[in-house]
Amino acid sequence: MNYGMRCHDICPMGTADDVFDAVKGNGINQIQLALGKSISGYDFNYGHYSPGFGRMIGRKLKERDIHVAVLGCYINPTNPDENMRRAEVRKFIEHLKYAKAIGADMVGTETGRYSAAFDVVPYTYTEGCYRLLLKSMREIVSAAEKLGVVVGIEAVHDHTLYCPEMMRRFLEDIDSPNVEAILDPVNLISAENYLNQDQIIDSAFQLYGDRISVIHVKDFIMKDGAPEFAYVGTGLLHYETLMKHLKRDKPYIAMLLENSTPQRYHGDVEYLQKIYEEVHF
Repeated sequence: MNYGMRCHDICPMGTADDVFDAVKGNGINQIQLALGKSISGYDFNYGHYSPGFGRMIGRKLKERDIHVAVLGCYINPTNPDENMRRAEVRKFIEHLKYAKAIGADMVGTETGRYSAAFDVVPYTYTEGCYRLLLKSMREIVSAAEKLGVVVGIEAVHDHTLYCPEMMRRFLEDIDSPNVEAILDPVNLISAENYLNQDQIIDSAFQLYGDRISVIHVKDFIMKDGAPEFAYVGTGLLHYETLMKHLKRDKPYIAMLLENSTPQRYHGDVEYLQKIYEEVHF
């Protein structure tokens, strides 16, 4: 496995030098980078990109031997407010240019909810919302194909792509080699299905395992009848099920710890690697 962390879990916002020094100082050489959550003093909304600025970020990463597995640009592509939706699509397309300049593997996003406030609403699960997702993503993917950049899509149980079957349908409908899947098993787990998590993980690999390029990893507990975040190895996630698939089909895949801390990181990596080494398929 190639382990890493989200950059904004490693240290507070700061200058590029300060942030990347902190990453390097903690012995981490692979990150998910959300520019607007990590780098201060710059506006990462649409209209502020320049090749020179992109190269500067890329040079500072290369000097410290830090690789960006995912450039995070988590937008709401199904925002019912058309002006807000368009602004987010433009922002994402601009981040494709950052990705090319810094050598990121992909630009990643989840698939949103039909709510300007990002609330959980029933319409999110409808055909109309799915069609709005396709409208946004077809524009984004068209730009990605022209730029030669990969778009990473992450399914979440209460978003537009809420299950492995919907992710499979989306990948077929969008029909582009420039789209890959980010798999976070915990994000597919809900109060209704957590007892069937092995089946959910198996289904993800059966339906779109060939397109999974990045793994997000964390854990979960059940609290008041709903899943809640937990640190790696402290909850209910069946890591063995995940690792069997990865060991068989995806060795060396990027595995990014979410909501972790620098203090926990290396111990969590040892825990995960031990499971990976011991599983059989």
